[in-house]
Amino acid sequence: MQTAFRHFQIAHQRVGQAVILDAVENGAGGRIFFTAGSDVDGLVPAAGTIFDNMHTVGDGLIVDAVGVDTPTVEIDGEHCDIALSPRRLELLEGLNVGLAIRNGQSVEITLDWLRWHVEHHGMNAALIVDRAEMGSNRAYTRALKKGIALIAGLKQIVVVQYDVPLGDPELPAEQHPFCAPDAPGKDRMDIPSPDPMKSPLGQLGLFELLRHRFLDKARAVAQLDLTDLLEQTEEGSVFDRAVQARNGVITLIGSHCYPWRVRDDDTCHFADHICRQFDAGKPRQRWCIAPSVAGEKAVWRYVRIAGVSPSHKEQATFLRYMGLRHPVESVSKIVPKTSLIEDDGLLNMAANHWSHKPVRMPVMKSPKVNKNKNSVTIITTMKNEGPFILEWIAYHRAIGVDNFLVFTNDCTDGTDDFHELLQAKGILQHRDNPFHDTGLKPQHAALQAGEKEDIIKNADWVICMDVDEFINVKTGDGTLKALFKAVPKANMISMTWRLFGNSDIHEFTDQPIIGDYTRCAHEMTRKPHQAWGFKTLFRNIGLFKKLGVHRPKGLNPQLWEQINWVNGSGKAMPKEFFRNAWRSTQETVGYDLVCLNHYAVRSAESFLVKRDRGRVNHVDRDQGLAYWFRMNHNVGEDTSIQRMLPALQVEMDKLLADPEIKAMHERCVAAHREKIDALKATDNYAKFYQDLTGERMERLSKLLPHFGANVFLAGPDVVPDEVALEDHPEDYFFTVERQDTTAH
Repeated sequence: MQTAFRHFQIAHQRVGQAVILDAVENGAGGRIFFTAGSDVDGLVPAAGTIFDNMHTVGDGLIVDAVGVDTPTVEIDGEHCDIALSPRRLELLEGLNVGLAIRNGQSVEITLDWLRWHVEHHGMNAALIVDRAEMGSNRAYTRALKKGIALIAGLKQIVVVQYDVPLGDPELPAEQHPFCAPDAPGKDRMDIPSPDPMKSPLGQLGLFELLRHRFLDKARAVAQLDLTDLLEQTEEGSVFDRAVQARNGVITLIGSHCYPWRVRDDDTCHFADHICRQFDAGKPRQRWCIAPSVAGEKAVWRYVRIAGVSPSHKEQATFLRYMGLRHPVESVSKIVPKTSLIEDDGLLNMAANHWSHKPVRMPVMKSPKVNKNKNSVTIITTMKNEGPFILEWIAYHRAIGVDNFLVFTNDCTDGTDDFHELLQAKGILQHRDNPFHDTGLKPQHAALQAGEKEDIIKNADWVICMDVDEFINVKTGDGTLKALFKAVPKANMISMTWRLFGNSDIHEFTDQPIIGDYTRCAHEMTRKPHQAWGFKTLFRNIGLFKKLGVHRPKGLNPQLWEQINWVNGSGKAMPKEFFRNAWRSTQETVGYDLVCLNHYAVRSAESFLVKRDRGRVNHVDRDQGLAYWFRMNHNVGEDTSIQRMLPALQVEMDKLLADPEIKAMHERCVAAHREKIDALKATDNYAKFYQDLTGERMERLSKLLPHFGANVFLAGPDVVPDEVALEDHPEDYFFTVERQDTTAH
């Protein structure tokens, strides 16, 4: 039996400030479908017409206009006789119908979509809403009519042209003009298409329209796009399952699939799609309905059927083929390739159903790990940090760091000379930062250069961190060896920042930072968002392609299952973090085993120098009062790191026993002191120092848990004096409107 083919149109007309999408016979009268956004406040029936069953779907209005054969409506004094489209329910009566919207897909894709669902799901009819502009789909229609004749079991195809102007001589005679021919001023050729009409999915009432005009007697209808394929299951056809379902509805749950690459001389096909995202987000939802079972109470919409509640067990799955949905030269333009992994089911479909040999992902062998090798290398960037170098190096040597790779730039206090000396003594490796003329931030340029260094290539573990950050191991004896013992299977360990304030210390002294600065943020400090930034110690085994500031970047997705990433409490990090995360959340934050003590401000005097030199990763952002306000947390206290003071002192004594190192350290301390004095001698910095050390800023540093995120974005000036200088109950909260600024 040859497949029947019918072609119709959905036309529309404007009435006052309203647009009618279509109107369809409905007994004595018709059902009128107004588009979303139509102004129908002045809508009334006219000339014997009666309104009944008026209801909204989305932002559109549906109303039954009954009582006369040709309904008449009035909006704001303008009358319009509504010519009705005939109901053609007999075309799809008793059939299993695929309902799809065509958005430029080729006839080859359409035919393959039809074949798949006919062969594997018992579909025997389809209604395709074609978005093509007038005249552009004629070749498609001719080829489709020819192609469907070769699909055994397919009984009926209905193509509904969504945007064909009236008066097109190519249309069959049965597709009458929507407006009466003699209705003055209502020829569609004179009516511009409003923006909502550009996309059928902007009209949620479209599916109720299609139901009323074509589908209400279908056996079952599955709403999919031409780029969606229902998956094969042992549970049988979704059409049969919808008929058997309690409320006549099956929820369709969709996931995305992608090609890895399409050959240069080929067009993208279903069979090229062999990948899914390992960290895929929320699934797509569609539906399959048996109209006679669901009944009139069901309202057909794009994503779901309203008015009925299908059981969570009444579900089927489909695949959305994204390379067809969004044709692009490279799949990387629609999805990060670092998230893609090959799927055995898709590979089997490509070979066995489509007889196609797709381009495969490169094969990567699982890394071999010697868990007895745990050398740790820190890569860092510095500028004018001379007084703080020795403590930082000594502390991290004391807890088990083996190697340091330090990049410096534009130093004036001897920081670069100090590192040259330390390199000559075999304590670290020093490099000039190559960021000049690269367009990169200093830290990013250093990481890019560091990847090429043997000290990084040969490291067992690597972390990128700054000189104001100290790894605080809280388990065992406080060493990295104890940390590795606590999480033996981990190959990534993220350490959430604990922001330490200045402890109301104003003047710089050459004393250990970890001994003097004990005031800090609470562990559960979600605001500002920097409070839960983390740095990641990772095993250097090729899971990622490159270094990153907060964590390694460029995941090799073939190896994603090899990742064993834990937080500071040893709990697994979610796979959604594997590609982009840089900060903890309320669900992932953990401080039990390790954290990163972040002494971002130190003394008020030292902060003057920090502001003067800029930031290695954000050289275009001023570190003024707003930065101090965000990072200077003096609300709690933590002294856990101080158990390592004896070990720190041992390492410091070893280093300072070298007279050259001691002399260089003293030179840097003196240069820092001189810079502070020079800055304080200027009017601007003298005023800035007065602000930092004044009562208002000291009070604010102890009130930060009471403030909303917008306060931190705006800065301390938005906090009224009565808020800053008065005492408040524990549950007090203050915020402001969102400010037009960014902070990271």
